[in-house]
Amino acid sequence: MTPFYLSKPYQPPQAPQNLPLKQPWPLFGGISPDQFMKRHWHKKPLLVRGAIPAFGLSAQMHAPLGSPISHEELLQFADQETVESRLIRSKPWRFDHGPFQKKTIPKENQPDWTLLLQGMEAHHPAAATILSWFRFIPGARLDDLMISIAGIGGGVGPHFDSYDVFLIQMSGRRKWRISQQADLSLNPKLPLKILRKFQAEQEWVLEPGDMLYLPPQIAHDGVALDAGCQTWSVGFRSPSYRELLQEGLWRLAESLEHIPGLERKFSDPKQGATACAEQLPQEFIKQLQEQLGKLHLDQIDSFLPGITAYLSEPKQQAFFDGPQSPLNPKNFLKQLASSALVPGPQTRILSLGKQVFCNGDDVITGQSPAVILAWNNLSADKRLKTKQLKNINKTSLYEAYLAGWLIFESDR
Repeated sequence: MTPFYLSKPYQPPQAPQNLPLKQPWPLFGGISPDQFMKRHWHKKPLLVRGAIPAFGLSAQMHAPLGSPISHEELLQFADQETVESRLIRSKPWRFDHGPFQKKTIPKENQPDWTLLLQGMEAHHPAAATILSWFRFIPGARLDDLMISIAGIGGGVGPHFDSYDVFLIQMSGRRKWRISQQADLSLNPKLPLKILRKFQAEQEWVLEPGDMLYLPPQIAHDGVALDAGCQTWSVGFRSPSYRELLQEGLWRLAESLEHIPGLERKFSDPKQGATACAEQLPQEFIKQLQEQLGKLHLDQIDSFLPGITAYLSEPKQQAFFDGPQSPLNPKNFLKQLASSALVPGPQTRILSLGKQVFCNGDDVITGQSPAVILAWNNLSADKRLKTKQLKNINKTSLYEAYLAGWLIFESDR
């Protein structure tokens, strides 16, 4: 008989609000998040047997757990426009983008195929809950949770990632081989980014509940050993400096519209006659240099708001739908006093000091101190329940609720 304290299928528990950063976690093999970050993060791999103890405990009770999301559910997600999906077949290699109708996906017992579903934290509460376990890593680094489901022999081939990833085995077994090889050149003849040469240095078979952490640039190859093998990958992005500075500069350029002094026209009453009319005049250069100096473009504080806004943008496939019967401001405040307001599944909120950015927007400029405090609490705790707000109409908090960016916990 299944023990009453083991849900089936497995239901991940929500991490506590205040994470015990210096206490040992089973998720990291008995070391604390603080020790993990110092010893492994961005440095070296970590294999953890029994990272999710419930799987091992249930196996001892002869009542093995199933994945929080069934095979059939995942196939339904693959058929949705709002879910980024990819189907990979090997022998020979073939790569297709979704959505996919169920009949176009190989049967569970067929070999050599893999279905990848990106951003599942926005589509299923179990995936979102898993991400709560990793809140000790800055949210600005978080990419998404991808689920890979495969037939026997399924995989994406030996490759490397430019980001940190936690590979959690949720169903079936997968064999992982890794290498810290220097040669990361790709095979130009294949449709996927598969390494031209791969020489495995370590090898493990992961059972349900096991986890493998890999820092960037570690070559790895995962192959499903069982039909319906599920691996959940929590990825943390590493944007290039070019990407960050381009986004920061673009948003900085937009902000120039709000500087009245820049509306003044260039004038050069002291310009003399010149024999080199084709040259950009020195007076022009001088005045531009003065204006640039006033903008302090050489100081990081000029770029950080735009970069933070960029990192808070939701995934491209994100779709927001406001409440069908939105509360008026009065009832919104009444509800806020009894039920917590939380980010929607696809919403991202990041802070820069006291500044808060939600889905790419600055949500505190021009807001009252009470609303600013509410946003700061919401950003830090990912939930807000308060009786302090008195006037919510036409505030960014209420507008975010109407847009579907924020929802009430009771409406999930």
